[in-house]
Amino acid sequence: MRLISLFLLLVSCSSPSFARPIVVVDSSGAPVAHAVVSFDTGGATPSSYGQPLALSQQNIRFKPYVLAVPTGADVTFPNLDRVRHHVYSFSRGNRFELELYGREEQRFVTFDTPGIVAIGCNIHDLMLAYIHVSDAAYAGVSDADGRVEIEGLPADAGIAQVWQPDMSGGQTVDVTPVLEGDLMKLTLPARYSPPPPGAAE
Repeated sequence: MRLISLFLLLVSCSSPSFARPIVVVDSSGAPVAHAVVSFDTGGATPSSYGQPLALSQQNIRFKPYVLAVPTGADVTFPNLDRVRHHVYSFSRGNRFELELYGREEQRFVTFDTPGIVAIGCNIHDLMLAYIHVSDAAYAGVSDADGRVEIEGLPADAGIAQVWQPDMSGGQTVDVTPVLEGDLMKLTLPARYSPPPPGAAE
């Protein structure tokens, strides 16, 4: 009986996983897509952030437009187009070049340095994507409605770090969550400027 009581006490004192939905909005209240939301809770080991670690080339654009990965992750670059692509980045600490390769071929790159990696195609100048490499324990990317799902996030995760490529300045900002019922709202201090048509899904 004492062991059962002790177990129940430990469970009640532990931080539960965050079950509330998260939404990112700009200063006008409009939802913000493609925003990377991360929490560094200390001690937790980053996983794959609950998504496939792949940046595809399809319909002459990258999918997804923004990908969040933990430091040290291997990201695949499958080509699903009928044309060849030459994928590269000049971003500091994560420079790479994947020379021309064709349909249903894929390459991979290991990202060892935290930071923002801007991705382009040397053949198709309008193709653009970003990989957010982070040491954070938890991270996710908002969808078209500004919604984010982060698996296993503790209820006491604290201040969020938010980065979005199309916000003015492109800097990571600290945002204090505001709870509105079951909703965790993150309000950014600027207005959202969507990417050019066709640049992002």
